[in-house]
This record gives sequence, structure tokens and C-alpha cells, in this order.
Amino acid sequence: MGAENQTTPFFAHPTAVIDEGAEIGCGSKIWHWVHVSAKARIGSNSILGQNVYVGAVKIGSNVKIQNNVSIFDGVEIEDDVFCGPSMVFTNVINPRSHIVRKHEYRPTIVRQGASIGANAVIVCGHTIGRFAMIGAGAVVTKDVPDFGLVAGNPARRIGWICQCGIRLQPGEDGRAECAACNWRYRVSDSTCSVVEPGTIANGWK
Repeated sequence: MGAENQTTPFFAHPTAVIDEGAEIGCGSKIWHWVHVSAKARIGSNSILGQNVYVGAVKIGSNVKIQNNVSIFDGVEIEDDVFCGPSMVFTNVINPRSHIVRKHEYRPTIVRQGASIGANAVIVCGHTIGRFAMIGAGAVVTKDVPDFGLVAGNPARRIGWICQCGIRLQPGEDGRAECAACNWRYRVSDSTCSVVEPGTIANGWK
């Protein structure tokens, strides 16, 4: 498969391997040396970069998965997620070569709009909240809240981030307004929630 056509409404590079039974939405693009497994479900207008592996997982629409990322069984990715180059998902907490633990996979969920930086590691069994941002090289060992900005090893929350990707600067009253898109938020010690959407036409609702 090298181009979109009437029977294949998505683009697949000739080097891509797409197993029979995989479901890929309209407008998606599958690039060089990608392997999509038979039970994979991929939404519309998503992009899988070079050397990506997709297991028996669900991937939403408008997702961008950069080069050298493997989406293993047990991972679920919602719409509008960005996975940076060479970031890593796991699905077993205590792997051993000589012990089969497929029945012990721990689920990982990446919620709508989240971004995961290059070379970050997401330890299995955790949820990345909506529009959270994981810094490059971070090692995530616990849940990340909606709009959370985390970095380091182990990853720790260092702030809050707008749905457009700009860091928020909350005031003493716990309110924050994005300087770029005017979305307004209410922030506490552990949560960040939208008070009023701003002006971005394709923003999250």
C-alpha cells in the first residue's frame, strides 16, 4: 500500500507492514517501516512516524506518534495526543525473560491532548491526564493530573500548562489566564480545571 485509494482511505508507505484485521481511520498516514498489528484500532487523521510499532491497542484521532515509538498491548491513547521521538511505554512492572507475564499487563491511558516529550518513559499502570505535558527524558512513575507539567526522574509536577501548550502562571487567588489564548483556569495544590475557554477555534471543549 503506497497511497490513498478507494479501498484504502489512508496512506501507507510501501515498507509498512499492516496485519490483516487492523483498523485505520480515514486520512491517517503510516510511514516507513511501521508495523501495525492485527487487533490495532487507529482513528482518523493520525500520523505514525518511521519505525513505529502498534500492538493490540486503541489509538484515537489526530494523534501524532513520532519515530521509534512502540505502543505495546495495554496502552490506550485518546484523541489529539503527541508522542515524541523514542519515548517509551511499558506494560509489565517486573519483567523476566524466563517468565511469561502477559496476563499481568498493567493498563496505561493517555488522555486527550496530552504531550509526551522525546525519550520520556511511561511506567505502566498510570494515567496521563488531559492536556498534560511530560518533559523530554522524564520517567513517569505515577498518575499525571489534567494540565499537569512534569519533568525529571522520577517525574514531578513543576507547574500547570494550558491546552495550547503555554505554561500557566497562577495568581495567589488560584486563578490563571493563558497569555496566548485567553483560556482561564482555577488551580489548587493538586488540580487545574477550565473556568472559561478562550479564543482558539479548535480548542478542547
